[in-house]
Amino acid sequence: MKKILLFGSGRSAPVLIEYLSDLARKNFLSLTIADFSLSDASLHEHIHTVAVHIDNELSRHRLIQDTDVVISLLPPSLHSIIAHDCLLYRKHFLTASYISPEIQQLDHATREQGLLFLMECGLDPGIDHMSAMRELENIKASGGTITSFKSYTGGLVAPESDDNPWNYKITWNPRNVVLAGQGTVKYLEGGAYKYIPYHRLFTTIEKIRVEGYGNFEGYANRDSLKYLHTYGLENTSTLLRGTLRRPGYCDAWNLLVQLGITDDSYIVENSETLTWKEFTLSFLPKSDKKINLQLAALINQGPGAREIAKLKWLGLLEDKKIGYPPATPAQLLQKLLEEKWRLQPEDKDMIVMQHLFEYTLNGKSHKRTSSLVMLGDNQINTAMAKTVGLPLAIAARLILEGKINLTGVHIPVMKEIYLPVLEELEKYDVRFINAEF
Repeated sequence: MKKILLFGSGRSAPVLIEYLSDLARKNFLSLTIADFSLSDASLHEHIHTVAVHIDNELSRHRLIQDTDVVISLLPPSLHSIIAHDCLLYRKHFLTASYISPEIQQLDHATREQGLLFLMECGLDPGIDHMSAMRELENIKASGGTITSFKSYTGGLVAPESDDNPWNYKITWNPRNVVLAGQGTVKYLEGGAYKYIPYHRLFTTIEKIRVEGYGNFEGYANRDSLKYLHTYGLENTSTLLRGTLRRPGYCDAWNLLVQLGITDDSYIVENSETLTWKEFTLSFLPKSDKKINLQLAALINQGPGAREIAKLKWLGLLEDKKIGYPPATPAQLLQKLLEEKWRLQPEDKDMIVMQHLFEYTLNGKSHKRTSSLVMLGDNQINTAMAKTVGLPLAIAARLILEGKINLTGVHIPVMKEIYLPVLEELEKYDVRFINAEF
């Protein structure tokens, strides 16, 4: 019987575990779930849980030796540890995270060993790659020439659970939410390389509309340029990958950026004794003016600006004690957001993805959108857990069945991967709707 080892059982794991558990119940495979917070137990004859700390090399090696495929949902910084073990014991390795330089360097060695290390096989990155490649290849196959490709994804809150002025709740790693966009963004527009430094990122947005779900705003994300070759778009004039939020979010988040509250590079020494208002004032020049007037001057708005109202709703203007040990501004902000943006038990999340294609065909210009909206069922089977976990689970099954025979370090942009994965995802309502303009 084939065996799969899963490292990590956090909020992205439940749907993946459910999918693989169903295969285990059908005696197709044996599943072992390893995490430091689990107790050793057998959930089923072919499903086991093991408590193991990532630093315990002996336990880690024993688990990896006795499996066929390893999936890691651990924090990205830990993937390279698991990847090197997989190379040592000749096991296939899958994760939803971006390829790191350390793992990319293993490409030659994995090919020599006949192994597949499949990265970026979750939501974003993951489903975005696969669905984009399918449409790009379809356009090219019809004789079209791609002139522009943009892709936006957002992990958001479902409309029926959208009840705060930010129109947002945390549905994934809260630290990544706070640190989003830090570093210089790179993309291609009109044939020219473009760069957006962090302090201007949230003022450079594009309006996006998704049929049936209204308006969104998209801001550029990370380094889009590295996908020019990956997507086969070397001759395309525009390539941009970005993040979706509801209108007004970016202006308010930009105020936090301009204040410096998202900074993660130093410690606020007296955070335990500060109030949230004092914390916010510590980022402003000394003044006799009221705090809302100072904030208004910072963004050239009136004191009743919606951006300031959003900060007030968060509690950043209140005389309530922070009561948190010395931490970075970003960590203190994260503490506040985890409280204010928490999904309630009855809340549902939502994934929204939209690709925007421009191409020429038979001398005419065309535009096409390809959109995905996915709603969560509950706090366990969230839209995020579905769209991150299912592609990994499906790909792992295809590898065990011998239907994916690639070797090396890859992301899912080859037909051998994306066609069967997307086909099965549709059975779980992960389905794109296309529209031509």
